[in-house]
Amino acid sequence: MLVAAAVCPCAPLLVPEVAAGAAPELDAARDACTDVLGVLAAARPDRLVVVGPAEHDRPCPQGSRGSFQGFGVDLDVRLGRDGGTVSQEARLPASLAVAAWLLDRTGWADAPMEGLGVAEPLAVERCIHIGQDIAGSAERVVLLVMGDASACRTLKAPGYLDDRAAGFDAVVARALADADTAALKALDTGLARELKASGRAPWQILAGAAEGADLSGSLLYDDAPYGVGYLVATWS
Repeated sequence: MLVAAAVCPCAPLLVPEVAAGAAPELDAARDACTDVLGVLAAARPDRLVVVGPAEHDRPCPQGSRGSFQGFGVDLDVRLGRDGGTVSQEARLPASLAVAAWLLDRTGWADAPMEGLGVAEPLAVERCIHIGQDIAGSAERVVLLVMGDASACRTLKAPGYLDDRAAGFDAVVARALADADTAALKALDTGLARELKASGRAPWQILAGAAEGADLSGSLLYDDAPYGVGYLVATWS
């Protein structure tokens, strides 16, 4: 059963070494991420599952390694401690590498955990089913959900300016603040794709996992640095 969830941005810029001179600009987002991970810890979970966008759907067992070398930084991370033999294919996508970095800096390194990378085309129904399976996998499950909102909030955003972006992000922010699973399930997959919102599938997995759970939401951070919507929230 899902007992708590945290939602964080998946931007590698959260890692100060990657952000370089821009690191202080995201201190508030980093602090909010630390706070929501504290909520997960307080829930005393039997199982932590990290879900984030990836190029292809793939499980990432405990001990999977990731790297920020693709962003010009010689920094490696690992999803928890070694969990036995981990194949090369289990290497972490960027979103889960960011999650591993967040978990390590907040003291989760020795906790049982596993990851799941999900590709953007994943259908809503499949997202819901995955979420339900995760929630039913242990008595006390917590989710760390990685993903960004639209990347089209300003002229200099990765996806340029799209007038629909602010409204889309506002809908997501309200849904996360209210723990509104119906609103997350109803997100337009086509619009999310056009706005380059990488969090759509992970958020809908959260909606599936939270079915039947009596959770309240809290939105701790809502901003669009660099024209990309970053949201930090907790459900508990």
